[in-house]
Amino acid sequence: MTEPESDQPVTVFETADPGLVAVAKSLLDSAGIQYFAKGEALQNLFGWGQFGTGFSPIVGVIQLQVAADDADDAKALLDDLRTDGGEG
Repeated sequence: MTEPESDQPVTVFETADPGLVAVAKSLLDSAGIQYFAKGEALQNLFGWGQFGTGFSPIVGVIQLQVAADDADDAKALLDDLRTDGGEG
């Protein structure tokens, strides 16, 4: 029985680039996949808000999370947005 696992959100994308966050949200919206942007609300909680890099170093990157049932589809949609070159 692996049903309880599907209740846990899965991080499918993370970035400090607010432009990529907007594009990723748009792609998920278009596909009808519900998501939660973990860390986004905290970005402006502190008086400093976001810096020129697009995020507050106090809070870190924004993580887009989806239900486990949607994780594979969401990852496939967002695969082209990943900026890491792979081999570090």
